[in-house]
Amino acid sequence: MESETLFSELAANAKRFSALVDDVSSEQGLWKPTPESWSILEVLCHMLDEEKEDFRVFLDFTLHRPGEPRPKIKPEAWVSERKYNEKNLAESLREFQAARESSLTWLRGLSSPDWEAQYEAPWGTIRAGDILASWVAHDLLHTRQVLKLHWAYTLVQSNPYGVEYAGNW
Repeated sequence: MESETLFSELAANAKRFSALVDDVSSEQGLWKPTPESWSILEVLCHMLDEEKEDFRVFLDFTLHRPGEPRPKIKPEAWVSERKYNEKNLAESLREFQAARESSLTWLRGLSSPDWEAQYEAPWGTIRAGDILASWVAHDLLHTRQVLKLHWAYTLVQSNPYGVEYAGNW
């Protein structure tokens, strides 16, 4: 595995994600296509908390403390518990960008990390390299989610006009 390539992808993903969120209005940031959907602000706050409390922490435990239990996380519950939709979009984006920069500095400062190092998670064994690759993939999943939210919001805002000419999603 070429870790620097994945580090570069994390940096690029943060720029992509930030570009999709940067100029979103407060109204659009809070908008949800359905009550059970996440808003753009909720996705952003999820990404921020995952950055600070999940991927970096999990990777650190796997590389440096594989026998210790890592802190429990509840990403799905945090959306309501932490009142994501009451946060400020611009401030949350700045915090995400800063947290990602800290993560990249930390990752690039690792001394000869063993990407094959294993951690016994409740669902089974996971390697450090799996966590790093999943971190990159997690970014892309939520980038796609925000892009779909932009598309759905455009449908609502375009009413009564249709978007069929654009093609299929």
